[in-house]
Amino acid sequence: MASSTRTRMTATERSEEVLRAAVTAFAESGYAATKTDEIARLAGVSQPYVIRLFGTKQQLFLAVTHRVYDRVEEVFRAAAAEGIEPDSTGEEKLRALGKGYQTFLSEHELLRVLLQSFAAASDPAIGLDVRARFGGIYGVVQELTGASVQEMCSFLGTGMLLTVMAAMGVAGPDSVDVCWATDMLESLRAEGD
Repeated sequence: MASSTRTRMTATERSEEVLRAAVTAFAESGYAATKTDEIARLAGVSQPYVIRLFGTKQQLFLAVTHRVYDRVEEVFRAAAAEGIEPDSTGEEKLRALGKGYQTFLSEHELLRVLLQSFAAASDPAIGLDVRARFGGIYGVVQELTGASVQEMCSFLGTGMLLTVMAAMGVAGPDSVDVCWATDMLESLRAEGD
């Protein structure tokens, strides 16, 4: 009879597994409708273990949203490092960041968690955190590009439109072809050229 040895996960690995499960659950059901026992089931752990790791559902949701906002900032910084030359204009810098953001549009669960974070912002603690993190994205983009407030409004507005369209499945990889979305995407591309 062959014996099977099961490797035991470290607390860090288990915590990471719970975070991945929480991303999936919160992306699907949002903050209010997601239960910690569902996250525990997805992660293959007990519900009390989830609470022991993160404290409360709210703290777990904040950890998940931090992961998403960190990823957006990472995408922008990587795009800047790759696509911004020292003599680039502000417009060229914004365009480079926009191209980088295209990679984020394929990360469907993270996109949906980003949108869920806005929906959950009516909770005072979550709203405080979400506003601070969105402000952090604003700050990163401004730092990397030197964009004016008007340019920032246009850039972030376009990014939000693309985020919503990608979450609906009409922008980004594997998107459904819908005439109104195609028209909008073509218009955005023409603006970017």
